[in-house]
Amino acid sequence: MNENFRLSELEDPVPATGNSSIGNRVFRVLREAIVQLQFRPGHLLSEAEMAKQIGVSRQPVREAFIKLAEIGLVEILPQRGTLVTLISAKEMENARFLREVIEVAIVRKLALIVSNEDIDLLRGMTEELDRIRQSRDVTRILRSDEEFHVKMAQLADCAYAWRILENLKTNIDRVRYLTLGEAGIVENVVSQHHAIVDALATRSPDLAEAAMRIHMGDIINSLPSMVTAYPDLFVD
Repeated sequence: MNENFRLSELEDPVPATGNSSIGNRVFRVLREAIVQLQFRPGHLLSEAEMAKQIGVSRQPVREAFIKLAEIGLVEILPQRGTLVTLISAKEMENARFLREVIEVAIVRKLALIVSNEDIDLLRGMTEELDRIRQSRDVTRILRSDEEFHVKMAQLADCAYAWRILENLKTNIDRVRYLTLGEAGIVENVVSQHHAIVDALATRSPDLAEAAMRIHMGDIINSLPSMVTAYPDLFVD
């Protein structure tokens, strides 16, 4: 990776609750770098080099590596370093299943309590994603998409559920970072976000669930083509 990371540059779509330790913040910086494929699968990370890049001591980097290993993004190899794991197609499907279960529950709850102001806010966020789409900036697109989902969780008073999802969906995010630059993909995402907001506006949990299931199902559709295009990044 060519560019140095600084903790002050970390953009977190989920507001922190309380003071995060330096180790937690380093974890989030490195997780974002892995998701954005700045560290590609198979890359060997050096604890000393990462500490230098980020501008911290080695201890918080060591803590971050342990957390990254716990969510399957790296494998710690004694005496060798820390290896960025290949993307597991099987684990991605399992993560997608769990994400669908949680996000469906969120929109069903939200449909019963959503206000007109909430609907306007979500429509505005979808329109903002459509504007960002034209830039083809995958990092901004992925962040805007995530902010939409975070906001729905917050409006449904399910922010903790999103915290659980955040680490479950890392393999999904790595694949989406590959796919969001493909023609037509972001347009589909924008259309599906509009459909979710329209369903929420009816206050029907069933319609909201149907719209979210379509959206979640679409996540996995591009996986076979990505495995074919980038076989060195995937396993099983």
